[in-house]
Amino acid sequence: MVWLFHQRTACKRQIRETNQRRDTVTRGRSRLASWLSLLMVLALLAACGGGGAPPAEAPPAAEAPAAEAEAPAAEEPAAETEPEAADEEPLGSTLMGTIEGPEIVLDVAAFPSEFNEAPMLAEMVAAGDLPPVAERLPEREDLLVIQPLNEIGKYGGTWRRGFTGPGDGQNGHRVAGGDRFLFWNASTFPELTPNVAKDWEVSDDQTEITIFLRRGLKWSDGEPFTANDILFWYEHVYQNDELVPVRSPFFNIDAGANLETIDDYTVKFSFPEPNSLFEEVLASSVNVFGGHAIFGNIGMGGFAPAHYLEQFHPDFVDQAELDALVEQEGFDNWVNLFRDKNTWARNPDLPTVTPWKTVQSIATDNWVLERNPYYFGVDTAGNQLPYIDRISMTLAENLEVLNLRAIAGEYDFQARHISLANLPVLLENAETGNYTIYLDPAQHGADGAFMFNQSYEADPEIGQWLRNVDFRRALSLAVDRDKINEILFLGIGTPGSAVVAESSPFNPGPEYRSLWSTYDPDQANEMLDAIGLTEKDSEGYRLRTDNGERLILELPTIPAFIQFTQLAELVKEDWAAVGIFANVVESERSLVEQRRASNDLQIFVWQNDGTDELFLYPYHAIPVADTSGTGPAFGVWYSSGGASGIEPPENVKVVLDLFSEGLKAGPEERIEIGREIWRIITDEVWTMGTVGQSGAFMGVRVVKNNMGNIPSRHFNIQAGQTPNISRPATFYFTDAE
Repeated sequence: MVWLFHQRTACKRQIRETNQRRDTVTRGRSRLASWLSLLMVLALLAACGGGGAPPAEAPPAAEAPAAEAEAPAAEEPAAETEPEAADEEPLGSTLMGTIEGPEIVLDVAAFPSEFNEAPMLAEMVAAGDLPPVAERLPEREDLLVIQPLNEIGKYGGTWRRGFTGPGDGQNGHRVAGGDRFLFWNASTFPELTPNVAKDWEVSDDQTEITIFLRRGLKWSDGEPFTANDILFWYEHVYQNDELVPVRSPFFNIDAGANLETIDDYTVKFSFPEPNSLFEEVLASSVNVFGGHAIFGNIGMGGFAPAHYLEQFHPDFVDQAELDALVEQEGFDNWVNLFRDKNTWARNPDLPTVTPWKTVQSIATDNWVLERNPYYFGVDTAGNQLPYIDRISMTLAENLEVLNLRAIAGEYDFQARHISLANLPVLLENAETGNYTIYLDPAQHGADGAFMFNQSYEADPEIGQWLRNVDFRRALSLAVDRDKINEILFLGIGTPGSAVVAESSPFNPGPEYRSLWSTYDPDQANEMLDAIGLTEKDSEGYRLRTDNGERLILELPTIPAFIQFTQLAELVKEDWAAVGIFANVVESERSLVEQRRASNDLQIFVWQNDGTDELFLYPYHAIPVADTSGTGPAFGVWYSSGGASGIEPPENVKVVLDLFSEGLKAGPEERIEIGREIWRIITDEVWTMGTVGQSGAFMGVRVVKNNMGNIPSRHFNIQAGQTPNISRPATFYFTDAE
């Protein structure tokens, strides 16, 4: 550890010196030279990552002498005595660019009046297979006009990515979806912007929100998109108990929420009480209005193509005819047929309004999407978006294969599933692979989170301990987070609790980062003894109080995003030191999620992504649905209004009541309620955080150097479905012909 301290001290100094050299030559340098300099900084960071990892080499900036960049820390005598600067920036801060993104043009006078289209579409127009571009777009004043980040792009090319199978639908949604009514501004979050809707109004008392659709907006098959598509979804999908057995608390029709169409292009949402949060719901991937592409398969999303889906719905088709179709398609009932036909990632025939549409299913080893000829967005020069012709995602047998392909330069833009642990080797191969690495840390508190299922009942002995606050606190105190940060997160992350980042208005105070999250195995042992877990077996593991057998906790892990299995193994070692045995078992994601929904998991190992917007994505913080790791059966009770699930204890009800109050509160009051929720659940350790804000969660981007309009840093947030918030329709290949 002494060696590690000196090594990291010397490396920090090298990074600081490199930055100083870079700053003195910033003016007049080319963009490429700047990024080469950044690569050198990243290489130095990799060399300092700890754990004996070999240093990664990257090409030095032209102005930086090689001898200075390569000087080994061990050869600098001052490194033995030089203390770290007290005001030094955290290691990793130099790896992040400035959050930036394209802008939505709102001044109609600045809208283009002449339009261009991709060559592949122009050929279809010339052949008579497609109307001219001006006829495919909305009326001029109803266009979505986007000012690209850096420049007007070029048409053409195939964007290569990797995916992990049919359960990896968000891989496509995050780059090719984004079809919600409103959206977020990438550089001025949480400012809202138009999207599928061109505008919206909120009543003075905040009980009504009216959205205005784009006149001339069309589905990908050329059929008009109107308020009827929203009404069809509302009346025949959302209110159908077979398609949607549990409706969303964000649009609770049982409590008086309502939707009505005013005309073909105007829809009004109304509520019995003020609902200032609803604007944000319309802009986010909250399932009820999160967009047809990502949530159509579960009957959510806010709209659906009525002209296509009516043929699969008993409200519009004779039952005998529908039954015959169900049998012909190989389904067991009409509900599963309807859901399959309404799945954007699986059904190439499904009309959509996204920039690209599926042409080859996610259920194959090559998921392919091609440009939507009727997409409603253009750039400021009148070029119909997207610039890139198609997206081709090849199946990776596992995450190791996917990362190896990224290292080899086989992907054009990939952050999903790229491991932070591979940063050194990515840097080492960046020049050969002709790519650049970007880091986009997220704002949630735990990139590695252990959610204690307080509604667990399958084993009463285990259940009682998971509901015991001092048991959870003791397990948290037993974990050496600094070690985890060094080994798995290259020292870049922030060790501590699962509380939201200090930059969030919902953060209750900096002291909550360390609350019950400092490494103190002695106190952990004392607390476990005090609650009655005093008996141990011959190997020192604590025994159950009901039958005298070894107390065993199950840690199911998922091979996705972060090295969750390795993380769980490190936690297992720390828990063993205080006499708690954990069994780590890696399983496929959908299987773990099914067990979670069935209340069969003891602890859900994941990240608490989305909790930075607590009232939009509470699922990884508090139990409001069966997707909540902290108590899925409590979540069913909450979402069903007590009709099903398991009634939670009083301490959980207090938090759920606060959450319900926050949904109705005004912005300022909602922030204070959110802080109170975080105070309670952090103090009671509903989720055990380890390390957060590291960039490990879809924050390590590998981008080919021939891609343009790429932000130096994404705003990495669940609400924006990053990189959707950066409008991938404006990305392009600089060498496209």
